[in-house]
Amino acid sequence: MLIVIVAIAFLGALLVVYLQPLPVVRWLARRHPDVLYFVSLKEKVVALTIDDAPHALVTPQLLDVLNENAAHATFFVIGDHARGNSQILERARQEGHELGNHLAHEYPAVFLPPAQFEKELAEVDRLISPFPPMKWFRPGSGWYNRRMLNQARKGGYRCALGSVYPFDTVMRNRWAISLYIKSQIFPGAVIIIHDGKPYRTRSAKVLKEVLPALKAAGYRIVSLSELVEIAGGES
Repeated sequence: MLIVIVAIAFLGALLVVYLQPLPVVRWLARRHPDVLYFVSLKEKVVALTIDDAPHALVTPQLLDVLNENAAHATFFVIGDHARGNSQILERARQEGHELGNHLAHEYPAVFLPPAQFEKELAEVDRLISPFPPMKWFRPGSGWYNRRMLNQARKGGYRCALGSVYPFDTVMRNRWAISLYIKSQIFPGAVIIIHDGKPYRTRSAKVLKEVLPALKAAGYRIVSLSELVEIAGGES
């Protein structure tokens, strides 16, 4: 009987993690109000964020799809990926997208010592400047602690996570990823998908499916800064 109870509890926890129900996201946002998970909006607007940028093959495809759908995004840049791809980052800026800080390496940022965290934050800061009015930071693997938030804030950054995360680093079927995003969307949501590796050309295919569907449902797709600005205008 105990094994059954434990198994049910475990499966329930997995379901909560997978579905990311809005009450759970709201609870997280209340506990950490300086971390952006979503914004409260009546208007049908969502932010699209793209992690692990840039990539010489994938990012241009993503930019093409965004352009086709008059959509903006926030690209979270890894320093290792940015070197040699400055023209791609400049194209993103010129087309109305914004660049966020995803630190220097693809590594869970919560394990970095304070001095290394500060060094990587500053290193990528130099790579992606100049900035729009808001500066966004996203920790590797989405894990953070209070010390990291304080260090990021001293650098002028606000931490942004998200509320619609389709597990596209592990889920390989683009139709399942697309369905997940469309089924979980709500006004003020922050979507997370991934760039940065050759096989993630599927992210462009996901956006080809998702963006027209969201637009048909009345949604606008914008960057994080644009979403926050719109939310401020409603309040």
